[in-house]
Amino acid sequence: MTIIDNAVYVDGIRSSQPHTLEQTFETLSEHGGMAWIGLYRPTQTEMAEVAEEFGLHELAVEDAISAHQRPKLERYGDNLFTVLRPARYIDESETVEFGELHIFTGRNFVVTVRHAETGGVARVRRRLESKPELLAHGPEAVLYALMDQVVDDYVPVVAGLENDIDEIEDQLFSGDSHVSRRIYELAREVIQFQRAIHPLPGMMQLLKRGFDKYGVDTELQHSLRDVEDHVERLISRADSFRDLLQNALTLDGTLTANRQNQASAEQNEQVKKISSWAAIFFAPSFVAGVYGMNFDFMPELHWALGYPMSLALMAGMAGLMYVIFKKKGWL
Repeated sequence: MTIIDNAVYVDGIRSSQPHTLEQTFETLSEHGGMAWIGLYRPTQTEMAEVAEEFGLHELAVEDAISAHQRPKLERYGDNLFTVLRPARYIDESETVEFGELHIFTGRNFVVTVRHAETGGVARVRRRLESKPELLAHGPEAVLYALMDQVVDDYVPVVAGLENDIDEIEDQLFSGDSHVSRRIYELAREVIQFQRAIHPLPGMMQLLKRGFDKYGVDTELQHSLRDVEDHVERLISRADSFRDLLQNALTLDGTLTANRQNQASAEQNEQVKKISSWAAIFFAPSFVAGVYGMNFDFMPELHWALGYPMSLALMAGMAGLMYVIFKKKGWL
């Protein structure tokens, strides 16, 4: 297990920084305050030590170890277990990379469990340590700040997705054959992003219902409501992205069908022209073929005007067919 950071705070100020979990538990027991333990991919045995000390529910501990959880908030007695999905946008591959953050909060402790490389928790810790009056509100302040950080980190993700959708709208009318695949892959990223943010309003409603029961400070209540408003705006934009991509996919299908129909029509025109000229040249060939059979007894074979007549017949048939095809618009 990697302990990313381990500290005990008294009145919002870092009073000690134990090197082991045992020292943390002892310091908390002797001097009080709030412990904030940051863990990175703990094993079942290692997590059991933390769970036994703070009375963490076994189901929540199991989820924190196995990971691969959707965002959720569960209350076990006076303890809360929260799962968040931090995200960042990778512009090179046009994908959204998701992490997983598990947060245990109780009366005098916060335990954060990470399953991906992310600096969000460290930034929140530094920000709260610079505002002891806010950190002094206890575990609720840490939980709300972590949620706020995760939601703030969604903003660049939304911006990246929006930029790619704008590019797709330009690409649609350029006839690019790869745009369909790009739309599909981007729609998949939008769906994954929606799965990360859609549970958040419900989670915040659960927290709000506990304001009075657990005596949550008014300042923290305002902070959570601000995060909730931010989430609603992000959800609205993400939902609009999905609609835009669906419309783009439909439009791409329509444009592709139109291009295919146009190509088919052009091909038909070419076939008409080729067939017309073939028919025109067939007429003289037919006459020449008849008079080239070399039979001894054929009409006009020894006639003095037979040759000019055959040439005139060839030209006349070809000219007549040309006029007919031209009138029909085939030539």
